[in-house]
Amino acid sequence: MKKKTTAPPSLKRNNKKRPVILITNDDGVTSSGIRNLVEAVKDLGKIIVVAPDKPQSGMGHAITIGQPLRLQKIQTDDDSVETWSCTGTPVDCVKLAVDKILRSKPDLCLSGINHGANHSINVIYSGTMSAAVEAAIESIPSVGFSLLDFSIEADFSGAKKYARIIVQHLLKQKLDKHMVLNVNVPAVPEIQIKGIKVCRQAYAKYIEDFIERNDPHGRRYYWLTGEFVNFDKGKDTDVWALDHNYVSVVPVQFDLTNYKLKSKFEKIWK
Repeated sequence: MKKKTTAPPSLKRNNKKRPVILITNDDGVTSSGIRNLVEAVKDLGKIIVVAPDKPQSGMGHAITIGQPLRLQKIQTDDDSVETWSCTGTPVDCVKLAVDKILRSKPDLCLSGINHGANHSINVIYSGTMSAAVEAAIESIPSVGFSLLDFSIEADFSGAKKYARIIVQHLLKQKLDKHMVLNVNVPAVPEIQIKGIKVCRQAYAKYIEDFIERNDPHGRRYYWLTGEFVNFDKGKDTDVWALDHNYVSVVPVQFDLTNYKLKSKFEKIWK
């Protein structure tokens, strides 16, 4: 009888399938945020980038209807990362990536790193987070990353560090296929970040104002402005965490049902 042989541990590790990670964003395929996100996780799996060919901030969950979408493979400095440019929205990018490029579901979808906050009510309008939510709708666990700095010269070192920590942690466990995490990183030097806090979404929003002007032809137009106001004084919110130099992690979902109100109305309308 032949003795059964087993592969050495090193060989077992090498034979383990690398996770496929889809990366997208709303700032465009050439933005510094997406380059930093790729850099943070590129050795953790097989990386496929599919991102808009131009900035798509504030697009929310928009999809392209009535006009064609185009994909173009682009050359980058890193041949190990397959990169595609898409003429559509962030949500279009996820849909096309799954259907036409990967032709299967990746293990994880990452969106970002966004220039600017996506905490509180911003999650509703955010193209970054809508791409992550679309992935979860497609049964792909996802994370949206944002840095609270709109500057073109923003320092992404802290965001890169914590993006890597979070992705490493997620890849070690079996994930809910509809998981969506909204991660925001304070705009402070990396050394000042205190760690990670799992939070709820704050009730905070922009108090908006439309500046009214006339163009050179005398036609009226409006320019949206506003002031961000936090109405939520809780110490368990994303806004509180970020104000105190923590990375905020808010689990979100695409089921918008108000279950408390549902129960109330069920008793009224039997």
